[in-house]
Amino acid sequence: MATLGDILTASERVREGDPGLWEKLDRNRVRCYACGHCCPIPDGQPGVCKVRFNRGGTLYVPWGYVAGVQCDPIEKKPFFHAYPGALAYSFGMLGCDLHCSYCQNWSRRKALRDPDAIAPPLAADPEGLVKDALAQGAKVVVSTYNEPLITSEWAVAVFRQARQAGLQTAFVSNGNGTPQVLEYLHPWIDLYKVDLKSFDDRHYRELGGRLQPILDTIRSLHRMGIWIEIVTLLIPGFNDSDEELRQLTEFLADVSPDIPWHVTAFHQDYKMTSPADTRPEDLLRAAAIGRESGLRYIYAGNLSGQVKGLEDTHCHQCGALLIQRHGYSIEKYNLTPQGGCPSCHAPVPGRWSEKFDGQIASSPFLPRKQAQLV
Repeated sequence: MATLGDILTASERVREGDPGLWEKLDRNRVRCYACGHCCPIPDGQPGVCKVRFNRGGTLYVPWGYVAGVQCDPIEKKPFFHAYPGALAYSFGMLGCDLHCSYCQNWSRRKALRDPDAIAPPLAADPEGLVKDALAQGAKVVVSTYNEPLITSEWAVAVFRQARQAGLQTAFVSNGNGTPQVLEYLHPWIDLYKVDLKSFDDRHYRELGGRLQPILDTIRSLHRMGIWIEIVTLLIPGFNDSDEELRQLTEFLADVSPDIPWHVTAFHQDYKMTSPADTRPEDLLRAAAIGRESGLRYIYAGNLSGQVKGLEDTHCHQCGALLIQRHGYSIEKYNLTPQGGCPSCHAPVPGRWSEKFDGQIASSPFLPRKQAQLV
C-alpha cells in the first residue's frame, strides 16, 4: 500500500523548483532557499520540510494538490486591518519546516512526520481554485494551514490566477523566510501574517528554527510595502515573561508602531498537554506591555468577550471606536471611505475598501463546490 510520502513524490504531485529558489552544489547535492534552513540536500533525500526533495541533482517541489480548502472570515487569519468582513478563500498543502509541539494545524503540517496526522491530498489546479474562490464570493485567496513558504511555487501559480481575477492574495506563515523567497513572492502577495513565536533564540531552536530569519522577514516585508500583521501565541512559562514580551514588542514598534500585534491564548493541543491554558489576565498584561513599547494596534485572541475591548480597533489619535468585533464578527464599522477616523480624520494604517460591504461569513465553512476543484 502506497504511503503518503509515496503519493506526494509521484510525478503528478511535484515539479522542478523555481531556479531562483535553489542551486546546485557538489556531489549532486542541491541547496534550497524556500525557508530559513537553506537546506543542503543530498541526492535522494528531502529537506527539513519533508516535501522539497533532491532527485538526481534537481530540486522537486509540491505541485497540483491541496490538503484542504476552506472559506474563512478574514478576521480568522487573523487580519484586522485588511478588508474587514471579507471572505478569505484558504487553501493549504502539506508539510512544515518547524516542529512546534502545540501546532494547531498538525493534521496538515505534521502529516509526513507523524503517522497519526493523516490528511490525504486532493487534486487541484490554480484555475479551478480561483474559479471556486470567485463562486464563494471571496475577496482574498490565502495560502495557509501548512507552512506556505515551503510550497511557494504552488502559491505563486495560484496567486497569478487570483490577481488576474481581481482578487487579493495572502500568506499565513511562520515567517522563516530568506531574501530569495521573499523576492520571489513580492510581486504576487498583498498581505502577510507572521507568527512571531518568541523573542528568545533558545526557544526557537526548541521549535526547530532560529529567531533571526523571522526578524529579518518582518523587516523585509515592511520594507517591501506588503501589509503585515503579527501573531504571538502566549504560552505560560515559554514566552510570557515581561522581559521577553517587552523585547518582542519593542522590536515590532521599531519596525513600525502601526503593525497590528495579535497576542493570542494558548490551549492544549497535539502533543502539548501542558502548561495550563492562557488566562484573560495574561493577554491583558501582554497588551499593556505592548502599549508601553509604543505599539498602536494590539488585539487579544482566542478568548472572545473576555479581553476588555481588545478585539476592537480604536483610533490611535483620539481613541474613537472604529471597528467593533466579537470573535470573527464585525458588529460596528465606522471608518471613512478613505480608511480614516471620522472623528479626527487621522488615517488608519491598513488595506481598506471604500465602503463596508457587510459580513460575508461569521464562521468558517467548506466550499460548496469542493469536489469540482479540477
